Amino acid sequence: MAIEQIKMPQLGESVTEGTISKWLVSVGDTVNKYDPLAEVMTDKVNAEIPSSYSGKIVELLASEGETLEVGAIICTIQIEGEEPSPQGKTTENQTEKSVKNPEVSDAPNKARYSPAVLKLSGEHGIDLNQVSGSGAGGRITRKDLLAIIESGAIPTPQPKVEATPMPPAPKAAEKVAPAPIDIPVTVGDMEIPVTGVRKAIAANMVRSKHEAPHAWTMVEVDVTNLVTYRNSIKSEFKAKEGFNLTFFAFFVKAVAQALKEFPQMNSMWAGDKIIQKKDINISIAVATEDALYVPVIKLADEKTIKGIAREITELAAKVRAGKLTGADMQGGTFTVNNTGSFGSVQSMGIINYPQAAILQVESIVKRPVVMDGGMIAVRDMVNLCLSLDHRVLDGLVCGRFLKRVKDILEATTKENTSIY
Repeated sequence: MAIEQIKMPQLGESVTEGTISKWLVSVGDTVNKYDPLAEVMTDKVNAEIPSSYSGKIVELLASEGETLEVGAIICTIQIEGEEPSPQGKTTENQTEKSVKNPEVSDAPNKARYSPAVLKLSGEHGIDLNQVSGSGAGGRITRKDLLAIIESGAIPTPQPKVEATPMPPAPKAAEKVAPAPIDIPVTVGDMEIPVTGVRKAIAANMVRSKHEAPHAWTMVEVDVTNLVTYRNSIKSEFKAKEGFNLTFFAFFVKAVAQALKEFPQMNSMWAGDKIIQKKDINISIAVATEDALYVPVIKLADEKTIKGIAREITELAAKVRAGKLTGADMQGGTFTVNNTGSFGSVQSMGIINYPQAAILQVESIVKRPVVMDGGMIAVRDMVNLCLSLDHRVLDGLVCGRFLKRVKDILEATTKENTSIY
């Protein structure tokens, strides 16, 4: 019998797990290659997992709402044209192999059971701790339980032996789940379940703050000339191109140009080395009601302001329509966040791991400014706030980088800046 495995794919950089939000197939369904099997959520993207084969679904190894690591098996499929062996007709040796002392089993996937396995074991009182599976990595399958039921050798729970063993020393790389926080709930309080996407966002943010020593710096920029230029052409641009020319496009272009001149900012920490990336791919933060996504503008330094404005519009529309793909999320080397769209004037962003820095573009506000010669004038001012990984970057290069971004923005006028 030719049975193939479908595994949880990696749907973005630094994504280590995904949550099955909805199965699109059932056991026994016939699918074609590339047909969608399930909808998956991560902290970066919602996507469908396509089938790698044509054939019949044999077993779903994860339930809806279950979170699995990248590479974990989510289902099995019988290749088209191959006949499976009759269910339940298992040899005596296979049955004996399925029931054995669990202490000698080192199967990594043994404790993850499919809904079908849980249902059968509950109906027949089978102690799954005493069953060794024949599936990949020692996984217990429905066929294993059917063979045990047919043989009559039902393993029942063994009496517990009271003992006080010494606890094993914790492993450095072992993940330890934090204990639930006991918060009193009173009448009128609302309990909101944490979704798979929110769990993944939380895990990535904690990892970034835990591993990267964050430092922070800020500059203020006079963008009066930029505002005048953009406002003078925005209506004509919208009529001609069909999408908005936003201030954010000017900021992304300025950052991309400065990254080209200060390539150290376009780097990542890799443990025993620092990786300085050749391509300048700008991640932009796009928020929905319940999640935050960071699609990527690839090769931003090679694009015009118009091209960047178009990509910002298209990527934001994809996020809000739920059509963002894994490819849209991959390859980011530096993040620019438009916090000013919410009216913020100063903030400290959490670095988008494993990048080395994130720039917050705050709200443009009119303020009285002392000009050269001591005159006071009302100017359009904006704060640029940079969070940096101090393992990779130091204040000197970050200060020079921010000054360069400031110079580019303050020099943006109709006479010396083309949007095409």
